[in-house]
Formats: sequence, structure tokens, C-alpha cells
Amino acid sequence: MKSLHRSLSLLFIVACSLLWVSASANSHDDFFECLYSYHPKESSSITQVIYTETNSSYSALLDSSIRNQRFSTPNTPKPLVIITPLNISHVQATIHCSKKHGLEIRTRSGGHDFEGLSYVSHVPFVVIDLVNLRSVDVDVENEEAWVQLGATVGEVYYIINERSTNLSFPAPVFRTVGIGGSISGGGDGSLFRKYGLSADNVIDAQLVDAHGRVLDRRSMGEDLFWAIRGGGGGSFGIVISWKIKLVHVPSTVTFCSVGRTLEQNATQLLHRWQYVAPNLPKDVYSVVTISTTNASENGTKTVLATFISLFQGGANEFSLLMQERFPELGLVKEDFIEMTWVESLLLMNGLSNETSEILLDRSNRYTILPPFVKSKSDYVREPMPEIALQGLWLHLLEVDEGGIAVQNFFAYGGIMEEISETETPFPHRKGTLYKISYNIAWQEEENNNSQRYISWMRKLYSYMGPFVSKSPREAYVNYRDIDIGRNNYHGKTSYKQASIWGRKYFKNNFDRLVYVKTKTDPKNFFKHEQSIPPCLHCTS
Repeated sequence: MKSLHRSLSLLFIVACSLLWVSASANSHDDFFECLYSYHPKESSSITQVIYTETNSSYSALLDSSIRNQRFSTPNTPKPLVIITPLNISHVQATIHCSKKHGLEIRTRSGGHDFEGLSYVSHVPFVVIDLVNLRSVDVDVENEEAWVQLGATVGEVYYIINERSTNLSFPAPVFRTVGIGGSISGGGDGSLFRKYGLSADNVIDAQLVDAHGRVLDRRSMGEDLFWAIRGGGGGSFGIVISWKIKLVHVPSTVTFCSVGRTLEQNATQLLHRWQYVAPNLPKDVYSVVTISTTNASENGTKTVLATFISLFQGGANEFSLLMQERFPELGLVKEDFIEMTWVESLLLMNGLSNETSEILLDRSNRYTILPPFVKSKSDYVREPMPEIALQGLWLHLLEVDEGGIAVQNFFAYGGIMEEISETETPFPHRKGTLYKISYNIAWQEEENNNSQRYISWMRKLYSYMGPFVSKSPREAYVNYRDIDIGRNNYHGKTSYKQASIWGRKYFKNNFDRLVYVKTKTDPKNFFKHEQSIPPCLHCTS
């Protein structure tokens, strides 16, 4: 009898799959007809930006900005269509026709979504890849720029630097991160302790909403403008471009990086760093990268803590500051290296031997970690005791040779202490000592063991629970983590269900995000596993 039930179930699944394929094919054709007829005069131009699996370049385009190969396997759902719009009307047409034919939209700029939500869905879907919309128009006199969503932060940094070596933008460090996704979740980097997040420095935007309307800050209203600057991508519409406020960088900055193993008092130094780094001047960016290495004495594995900092000023001033604030680290004159701002970007990307043009390279050629990755995040409000750090080391030393575990501690403080947690949806401000990003990566030949590495990450995350923020345990929306909660694949997601993950990313700002979503997209056209849901029965 059980065998019969299994056979019937299998037949049912096959039958449903065949019906889905048939329905998809019909939807496919109808969708194309809709695109061509939306703007008949532009039908020839839109044919240039449509890619299906029958196109020879479909796979190359899809893979071109997938930064996490966990979401590029034979079993990963693929989009029915990829659209690479050349103008706003192509975006409007895609929204209109996707709504009409029941297709979901996923929007991709840099492709760094940690859970692949910008290019993967479990229902029939379309990817809008904004690779062709990436202009950066700099106004040096007014210290502003209009930046299209498809630009990478590397392209933004390069073009601003070409116009003025003393202007820049507080964006993430890594060059291939998309400026669109970065700003939509906040965006912190080496200037954020002085100038705030990327989202804090946006002064206007151009967005296409669920009705296909093109809105700027004035026409969308302050609620929606607030929501798109830190409320996470894929919930409120498709931002086409941001107007950003540029910030000043000096002609000389100073970089410092020193490594200390457990045998060189890494535990005590990291414990002390928790008290020092968040209270350093705003001109200092400080991060500790924690990995494992072989001890030189006997070849056994040990933990390595690399203390990295960037100072907006000269080496003498920074050296004196660190001698006063953190003498335990034992820095010497040779540890402080002066350079230009753009040289510091190259160095922190592991590209110190390259010219600045490498910032324009959107490829994965210089990726440091292996291509299969699982990540998580935490925020810390009280210093961890040394015994807690020692427990963390034990977890790191458990990782076998097939995996690479790298944890980053990013110091907060500075201007982040002065900006209200309700200023934008990003709430991790006053009282935050530092952010942790946890990462475990492995090579393709180890992917059959992927569950082992993911389980290790979950075990580590569980261990860290008592030492990080609580009620809620905060997380960074730009480090997406489906483990902390998800919406339903099919049907409606309740406010209560979405609150599980929503409050971890946004704290009490989640309620205002739900209010804005309900007002602007009540039918929940823009959605994914961690998009903001509407709540038609909630009060504002």
C-alpha cells in the first residue's frame, strides 16, 4: 500500500510539473506579446534586452553576477526571462506584463544577495538585470551625483575619483557590490563612522512603482522615500537611480594592518579592541578579521586576528593616536602606510598591485573566498568576555581543510552614535559597539558536503547568542539570512510571521515599513522570501 501511495504521489508531481511547464510556455509567449505591444514604437529596442534559455548568451548573463555559487547549481530555479533594460520604459513594460501574466519579478544590480533573492525564486519569475543602467553623473561644484542602480560601488568610486580626488561616497569596500542593493539595505563601509551609511547620504531617487509610475522624492512622498533608504530591496518598487551627497576625503590617508595569533595574545587584544575601537575618532575605520592559520612553531592550526584600520589623515597623527588609545597592540612606525584614498580602496580589495581602472571590473576574477558561501550577522552592545572569545576559537578550529571560516568585527561608534535609529529603516545605531559578519566558504569539489558547513555555521551562531544583542537579536538586512525567518512561497504572509525576521533587521522600524508597503503596494506585487508584507488590517 505504501508503495502504491508513493507511486501515485510521484505521478501527481510529474503531472503537475507537466502542467506547470505547459502553462509556463503559454505564459512565456503571452508575456512576450505583452512586452512588444506595451510600447509598439519601441518593440524593436525591447527585443535587444530579452533573454530566454533559447538564447546562447542566457546562461552567461545569468551567471555573470552570481557571487554565491550555492545559487548556481543544476537544481537552482532559473528565470523564464532575463530583461536587461536600456531605459525606464523597458522597466515599466516588464512590471506591467509580469503583473498581467502572473510572473514574479526579481531585480538584480550587483548580485551580492547572500541568499540569492535577487535572481532566484521558487515560482515562475522574471529577472530584471540592471547591468545596462549604470551611469554615474557627478556634479563636483554642488558635491552631488546621480547614480543608476546597476552601477557597482567600484564604478562609483572610480568615476567620482576621476572628477575629484578629494570627493567620494560612503559605500561598502568591495568593488563588485551593487550600489542599488547596498543603499537599499543601508550600506556601511570605510567612511561610515565619519559620514554615516550610504542611505544616510541619499537626497533624491527615481523609482518605478507597482503601477508603473515613475516617482521622485517629491511625488513619492517622504514615507516611501524613507522606506527605500534601508528597508531592503525588492519590496516597494524598482529604484532606477539615486541622487547622492558626496563627501570629502583628504589627499592622504593612512592604512594599518597587523596580525596576531593566539600565541601572540590575540584573545586579550581583541578583548581590549572592543573597548577601544568604538570610541576612536570618526576619522578611523577599524575592523578585525578572524581566520585560522598554521602556527609557525609546530605547524598546528591556530587563530589569527588581523587588526585593520584606515585613518583619514597622515601617519604621524594616526601613530600618536594609536599609541595613546591602543598601546597593547604594539604598533611601530613601519605599520602605518600613507597613500591616496583610491589606493586604500585597491589595497582593501586585495588589488594593491593594480591600477584604479580595476575598480571598473565587475567580474569575480579577484574574489578572495571560495565561491560557495553561507553567512550570518550579529550586532554587539556589550563587550564579550575573554572566555566567550576562547569558545569562539574552538568553533573556528573545528573547520576542516575543505572550508574557510572568516569572521569580521566592524567597529561602530562615531557619527552612528548621533543619528536616530528612526532616521532611516536601518536601526543599528546608538549603543552598538560593533557588527559581526560570520562567513564559511568552500570549493565546488566540497559542495556535496555543503550541509556540513551550513550546520557548522548554525552551531556557531547558536553559540554566540548569549553574547550579542537581544530582544531582538539584531541582524543586517544586506547580509540576508533565511534561517532567521521567511515569508511563504505561496499565499499570503502574515504580519506576525514576517515580524519574526523583520524586527531583527529593522527593530521597531518594521511597523512603519509595513505601513508604507500597505499604502504603496497593497496587493504585494513586489515580494520575495524576506520582503515587507502589506497588512490591510493593521493600524498605522
